[in-house]
Amino acid sequence: QVQLVESGGGWVQAGGSLRLSCAASGRTSSRYTMGWFRQAPGKEREFVAAIRWSGVIGYYGDSVKGRFTISRDSAKNSVYLQMNSLKPEETAVYYCAARPDDLSLPPQFEKYNYWGQGTQVTVSS
Repeated sequence: QVQLVESGGGWVQAGGSLRLSCAASGRTSSRYTMGWFRQAPGKEREFVAAIRWSGVIGYYGDSVKGRFTISRDSAKNSVYLQMNSLKPEETAVYYCAARPDDLSLPPQFEKYNYWGQGTQVTVSS
């Protein structure tokens, strides 16, 4: 079992930046691919980014490419999401997720085994 706790959400004006963090605990000795998803009210959960256990390879949803950066610090069992040039339509609850590393970076939320409780990001216009 892996427990995930997100932090860093909050309120920001359009065009601003936020950095989300996700701390993992529990069975962290295993190799996990980490992902970020978001869900706005009334909408489906959307893939944002994912990163391999090695931290070398990242994968992004089309809507965030060039603006968001995913990174991880394996020594701290943490993954981060730097979000720049935020837009009002990106207001959502952002979730951290994990799955055993099998060399893939799936964007489908159902392929992730472990989830955090989410952190709210509000972008005002």
